[in-house]
Amino acid sequence: MSGRRLKRLGFLTIGLFDEADPGRGHEDTLRVLELGERLGFDRAWVRHRHLQYGITSPVAVLAAATQRTSRIELGTAVTPLGWENPLRLAEDWATVDILSGGRFNPGVSTGPPMHYERVKDALYPGTAETEDLGYARLRRLLSHIAGEPVTDFRGTEGIESYSDRVQPHSPGLRRRMWYGSGSLRSARWAGENALNLLTSSVGKAEEPDDGAGPEDFAAIQLTHIRAFRATHPDGEAARVSQGLVVVPTDSADAAQRAKYEEYAAQRLPRTREPQGPARLLFAPDLVGPSEWIAERLRAHAAYREVEEVAFALPFTFAPEDYEQILTDIAGRLGPALGWRPTS
Repeated sequence: MSGRRLKRLGFLTIGLFDEADPGRGHEDTLRVLELGERLGFDRAWVRHRHLQYGITSPVAVLAAATQRTSRIELGTAVTPLGWENPLRLAEDWATVDILSGGRFNPGVSTGPPMHYERVKDALYPGTAETEDLGYARLRRLLSHIAGEPVTDFRGTEGIESYSDRVQPHSPGLRRRMWYGSGSLRSARWAGENALNLLTSSVGKAEEPDDGAGPEDFAAIQLTHIRAFRATHPDGEAARVSQGLVVVPTDSADAAQRAKYEEYAAQRLPRTREPQGPARLLFAPDLVGPSEWIAERLRAHAAYREVEEVAFALPFTFAPEDYEQILTDIAGRLGPALGWRPTS
């Protein structure tokens, strides 16, 4: 069975917190990121959850994380651009990248934010119907990150100096930008615009090129990856990170194993057929011993096409659960897939 060796191992966390004590939850998230560095993970990603009890400001959380880590790369998976002003976001992202010493990997998505009808009047009072929430918005962000001019003035007024481009400027950041894709169209667009590709456990049920059927998740995801690389300037070397929910149980106790299996069982029905008008298909969670998970990943058509992964931590678990899961991923599952931890 052919495949690429796993070169970069990452994980993804939602940063859950209690509304009555948000400080503790944010501290737990920072400790998880520190743990990831100690265990040798290459990259840690945080989710973006507006008006929920998860990370609502990845910029702030990751700015703090840059001062508590020194090696591990840090990313967002993903920032919904419909909530953001591209110029201001470019300033924030460049600042985080500078603080991290060039370790920031921002991921972004386009389109109307989730539940846009509920929040649009608060987010864009008076302009919600005219806001461009598509690719043009992302093109503006990319140009700002790349250092293209945003004004026609550069010079001094009185005793103050002004730049004509976003400051600070971080030259390497543009090549470390990722696009969260779940469809053929968005995968091709990401490739055409020289972004890196983030795939996840969710995809649009489209007929894959090999005729495997629109309900074969792995075949659909493989089609997206190949379409992305076919349009990317780097071709087969274009970077793709796969994000599945993976929970090894090697060192878990009986209560943890029961919790993990119940979590996966509750989510399993949505994997059997496309969901909703958008026909979204979800991949099953992989819960079990590391060797068992490794066998299933090696048989996954899309996994065999990637060299980077970002295994997603389940939303609702406790800090001690995340410690066990990450320790088993780094110590057992990763090596079973050919990965070597970074010291």
